[in-house]
Amino acid sequence: MSHEQGFLGFLLLTVLLLVAVAWTGLRAKRRLHIPLVLLTVASLGMAIRFALKVGQHYDLKAAGAITPIHMFMARTATFAYLLPVVTGILTLRQPRHRRLHGIVARVVIVLTLLATLTGALMLWKAPRI
Repeated sequence: MSHEQGFLGFLLLTVLLLVAVAWTGLRAKRRLHIPLVLLTVASLGMAIRFALKVGQHYDLKAAGAITPIHMFMARTATFAYLLPVVTGILTLRQPRHRRLHGIVARVVIVLTLLATLTGALMLWKAPRI
């Protein structure tokens, strides 16, 4: 498997898992939701690992201003994954945190989509080395 195939595969898997996580979360299916969260984080980690390898094959600086924008979005999205994990644990202990958990989960999904879109634009604009 090439780095590009690995990246695209794990990126797609991460997005599909995020959809499943959102679906199970909205329906309060904890027995499915929690393992899916763990799988999503693991898949994201693999996508990032492959993305770093893919980035070595492109002149990302030549892509212009989108590169620092994407890097900021990608880092922000990655670190933001901690928020729904923390609020999810709080929700398990005190259900009154469920609304907050839902809000931060939606924010993470939006950040992930923004990181994906800016990353695609960056790779589109960057020449392959």
